[in-house]
Amino acid sequence: MATQPKSQQHDAAPSDASSFRDDYYSESFPADGEQAALITGDSLIPEKKSLFSFIGTKDFWIVLILGQILSILNVSDSTFSTLLAREGTSIPAFQTFFFYAVLNVIFTSVTIFKYGFKRWLQIVRQDGWKYFLFAFCDVQGNYFVILAFRYTTILSAQLINFWAIVVVVTISFFVLGVRYHYMQILGILVCIGGMGVLMGSDHITGSNGGQATDAVLGDLFALLSATFYGFSNVVEEYFVTKRPVYEVIGQLGFWATFINGIQACIFDRSSFESATWNGHVAFYLFGYTVCLVLFYATVPLVYRLASAAFMNISMLTSNFWGVIIGLHVLHLQVHWMYPIAFLLIIFGHFVYYLGQAGLEEARKPWLGRDQEDGVSGVFTARRRLEQANAAQHDGEDAPFLGR
Repeated sequence: MATQPKSQQHDAAPSDASSFRDDYYSESFPADGEQAALITGDSLIPEKKSLFSFIGTKDFWIVLILGQILSILNVSDSTFSTLLAREGTSIPAFQTFFFYAVLNVIFTSVTIFKYGFKRWLQIVRQDGWKYFLFAFCDVQGNYFVILAFRYTTILSAQLINFWAIVVVVTISFFVLGVRYHYMQILGILVCIGGMGVLMGSDHITGSNGGQATDAVLGDLFALLSATFYGFSNVVEEYFVTKRPVYEVIGQLGFWATFINGIQACIFDRSSFESATWNGHVAFYLFGYTVCLVLFYATVPLVYRLASAAFMNISMLTSNFWGVIIGLHVLHLQVHWMYPIAFLLIIFGHFVYYLGQAGLEEARKPWLGRDQEDGVSGVFTARRRLEQANAAQHDGEDAPFLGR
């Protein structure tokens, strides 16, 4: 089928997700039907597979390393928060406000540059309410986790945060139609077991945060945070597989800036006025913001190649990386059980992908058999299909889609 002129393609309604081709930050919009049905979505899952098929592929190691990069970034922003508190600056809502504002400036600017201002306004009018709900859940997840650590122990808050994994798996199963391999469930349980060893070590050494000032209230805040996080993770996975990343993160930053700004003005005004302001505080705020911006710019790649469930179990190594950073920055001591727990959690990542082959997790059930309802972007299954079809059209050997 002939391709439409580019001017017509750029005027296409933004709600037509199947017309998008997303090179993460670059843009190309193929006409509907341009993708030749030479190689179908079933090719993403080879007929013959062994227990270790996917573990031997490049994609597995990419998603494993990306998951740990996210875990380190997550710990790094927590470390900057600790350093800010030591300086006498505890402004949790304002901290995230700066971060969301930076996301808004960067990714909304890219979106307007790609689409044009009129088309961006059309997205705000048509899909703004969806992105508002997504941003609201993300903001509340960040807000309530900070409140939880004020009232309950770290050990208790970490236990309840496992609820985020339950929320992600439940919503993905019942709403998005994701079906989990029994090895994936086992892998999640092994990772949770490793986290249990970590928390046991914290309890033995007395580094679980001391006495709770209000355990019931703190645990309730932790439960709310985990629920909001789980919901926002699944929604983001859904969005970034259907839309360009710059649009999704730009809309998140746009709406979250307003939501978080209002909360900060209401709840953090006195803390902001009494906070310490010096060069160290400015540096820590800058580091905190950079780490979170990098986290939010990277996590869509994990959602596309893997899933929200895998991202959440990747976060379970955060305590280990936190101790490694703390050895040099906060002068913490490591217990002998920490390396064992870390290896157990990483082993769970391997178990999670046992028995799988090809790009089973990258092939999202809500995008159709050939991923025709999804965006064509970095690490998406649709991009792999298009590349394989292009290679076959040019007379080349189609690449094995699982590698």
